[in-house]
Amino acid sequence: MIPTKGKVLIDFHAEWCGPCKAMTPTLNQFEESSDIPLVKVNVDTESDLAKKYGIRSIPCFIVIENGLEKSRKIGMQNLDQLLESVK
Repeated sequence: MIPTKGKVLIDFHAEWCGPCKAMTPTLNQFEESSDIPLVKVNVDTESDLAKKYGIRSIPCFIVIENGLEKSRKIGMQNLDQLLESVK
């Protein structure tokens, strides 16, 4: 479930996605560097949620603040890009 209060970064990914797997170390660094929660959503097992957010390409990172989408980045991101997106 996606929180409706505060800010959260959602990582839409899939197990079979090479770039998604390559993002794992960066996402781990994000969790260590930021107090913003990271919610990982597997598009294969959470297809309704992926459909709700119109996910067509992965990895896809969406910042939600108080229930509203604030930004969306598609493709591999570095740590600085992720941290900047949640500012």
